[in-house]
Amino acid sequence: MLRAGIVGLPNVGKSTLFNALVANAKATAANFPFCTIEPNVGVVAVPDQRLNVLSNISDSAQIVPTRIEFVDIAGLVKGASQGEGLGNQFLSHIREVDAIVQVVRCFENDDIIHVAGSVDPLRDIDIINLELILADLAQIEKKIERTRKQARTSKEAQLELGALEKLAAVLNQGKPTRQCSLSEEEAEVVKGLGLMTNKPIIYAANVSEDELAGGNKYVEQVRELASKENAKVVVVSAQVESELVELPESERADFLASLGVEEGGLKSLIRATYELLGLRTYFTSGPKETRAWTILAGMLAPQAAGVIHSDFERGFIRAETVAYKDLVATGSMNAAKEKGLVRSEGKEYLVQEGDVLLFRFNV
Repeated sequence: MLRAGIVGLPNVGKSTLFNALVANAKATAANFPFCTIEPNVGVVAVPDQRLNVLSNISDSAQIVPTRIEFVDIAGLVKGASQGEGLGNQFLSHIREVDAIVQVVRCFENDDIIHVAGSVDPLRDIDIINLELILADLAQIEKKIERTRKQARTSKEAQLELGALEKLAAVLNQGKPTRQCSLSEEEAEVVKGLGLMTNKPIIYAANVSEDELAGGNKYVEQVRELASKENAKVVVVSAQVESELVELPESERADFLASLGVEEGGLKSLIRATYELLGLRTYFTSGPKETRAWTILAGMLAPQAAGVIHSDFERGFIRAETVAYKDLVATGSMNAAKEKGLVRSEGKEYLVQEGDVLLFRFNV
């Protein structure tokens, strides 16, 4: 399951956003630093209207969406890499996620205290990113000391040492390790370090309800910075998300439309995370259930089958596949077959976004 860690300075709206995204979560949202100590975890279904359409076509008994896990990590402060604000404990939680959602305060409100005394998203981002860089650098420097001794007699250790020294050089320049050029072999040997600055980042620009549709100078500053880092920016309003949770599903679209936007923060965050991590969705659909499956872009049919069960990959014979839009256009699998839109694909088939698949395999 994909895990996204929600990080940021204290009082930027992390827990409020988390509570809204994970409607039944019990995270505390309060106007004082360090109200979150242990990370709050919530698993949410990934919204996808295609599931409902396929379920109707197949007359499925149930719908099973794919899921994403959000981890609300306590607010970091300057000096976290040296243990300030219980920083070391909080940083360890970040190493365990697949992507980082950095919530950045982009709204003015005198009633909500900012830990630095003023609203400045670029300063806030710099504080968080620097702490992640310093923490990664400390970890790598310790690893270099141990690996240097092993490198005298081990070629594998020599490869690792070279990779570590490259990473340290980039970090010493104040840059994240995701900007470091490593060979495939080098990247593999340091993969287990779980470097925080190697994780993809989405900046969640938290704005007021009135500015969700645009026109916020702080958001533009964040966008400019993100474009240089090849990061994603999602504009959210923790305030709006909190209000959405209280509304019936049927009224949410109208409420968002009244604010000049088409979708809420959950859909925006999930889409940005999928794009950033290079993820794709395919479907299986039948009378029993219609289900969404998450795979990496570039996966071949046997690998995609293995996401369901390892036996499917080992015994893969072929995949009967039809594009989502073709199945919807024809109205049924039989009609799609009659029009020649259902194909039999082998082991070299590259699974596409929205494919509806039926795997044939030997046990």
